[in-house]
Amino acid sequence: MDLLAIVILNYNGKAYLEKFLSSVVRHSGEHAVYVADNGSTDDSVHWLKEHFPQVRLVVNASNLGFAGGYNEALKQISAKYYCLLNSDVEVTAGWIDPVLSLLENNEKIAAVQPKILDYNYRKHFEHAGGVGGYLDVLGYPFTRGRMFNFREEDLGQYDTDKQCFWASGACFFVRADIFKGLHGFDSDFFAHMEEIDLCWRIQLLGYQVWATPKSTVYHVGGGTLDYQNPRKTFLNFRNSLAMLYKNLPAHHLYRLILIRLVLDGTAGIRYFFAGFPRSCWAIVQAHFSFYAELPKWHRKRKEIKTLRNLGNPVERYEKSIVSAYFFHRYQKFSELKGIK
Repeated sequence: MDLLAIVILNYNGKAYLEKFLSSVVRHSGEHAVYVADNGSTDDSVHWLKEHFPQVRLVVNASNLGFAGGYNEALKQISAKYYCLLNSDVEVTAGWIDPVLSLLENNEKIAAVQPKILDYNYRKHFEHAGGVGGYLDVLGYPFTRGRMFNFREEDLGQYDTDKQCFWASGACFFVRADIFKGLHGFDSDFFAHMEEIDLCWRIQLLGYQVWATPKSTVYHVGGGTLDYQNPRKTFLNFRNSLAMLYKNLPAHHLYRLILIRLVLDGTAGIRYFFAGFPRSCWAIVQAHFSFYAELPKWHRKRKEIKTLRNLGNPVERYEKSIVSAYFFHRYQKFSELKGIK
């Protein structure tokens, strides 16, 4: 069994493989590199076989999304640790060792991400990860380095290893036995928020999630769906509600869903007047989809009840970043009050 398997999920991403796969192979030493093709209709698989025969290939029969695609592919890959790596990520020399050091030296750490910077604006943190992800009291995600659409410049201000709430799916290291023991990502999410949902369950199980700035990668972002794509908006809002419903204790749940109904509606109005009516409609559809599928989410909530009953602490940021960002005008992670 390999110590580490680096697994790149690909869907019609030949251009990204051409651009970034060589850096992964070059900087990954003796560690196994896989491409898990998610039913691509371009010639990714043919190109990969011709140009990178040393890269191991797993082929899914159809596009199962980020969540289902990884779940299916990882059934065929044996390793102690997985690194789930987006195809639009450039890695750097020495990017693996600091992460493995955390995992090997602390058995309570189950998932780790590196510092994630923007490939196109290389001095700034990238939207999808920064230096570790967090979740506020209302269920809105943010990172050490990014709140909403404001991304800080990396000045070394977050250059410490730190426990966080979630690790970015753009470069997600995880213990294979924990991943499989929790049945991986929720495949009904398809894409977006699935890594936050998994990290929540990891913590319910009693394990920790960390970020280390000693490792750096550069992420393009929006490689499969552009950040303003209505489909992405739909998945983010629908999956956020589903994640809260599945994982929150009952005494927090129903009041929070009502608050989110109001706040998400406000976000939809902002999209409309900003010139994105399709994104506004996507939020409406996300809520209708969540309510229509409530029996399914309730079954999943009951399945997770055993984890919640373990009583392991899961610490979210107990204030609202909506209030901090829009009313107090805080834009930087370091400005937030009461965060650990």
